[in-house]
Amino acid sequence: MPRSKLIKDTTREERIRIVQSALAWGDDCDSVSGLSRGVDEMYQPYIDGELELAECNMRGSASVYVKSDRDRPSTGTSCMMG
Repeated sequence: MPRSKLIKDTTREERIRIVQSALAWGDDCDSVSGLSRGVDEMYQPYIDGELELAECNMRGSASVYVKSDRDRPSTGTSCMMG
């Protein structure tokens, strides 16, 4: 059975290793090098014990897919919901 990756079940050092191994994509490097600063910062709340790993992933995904209204093409209709 896989070991829990929840904050309550891990130490800070274990969370660092979890993030490093996940971002290494099978690479045998001991450190995560060549990653964009945004990806590195994305998982910092998990490492610090502030957000669970899944929450960091959801926040990262939302920033990719959520656009502001000005970026959406106009359909000529308005939403009656709000």
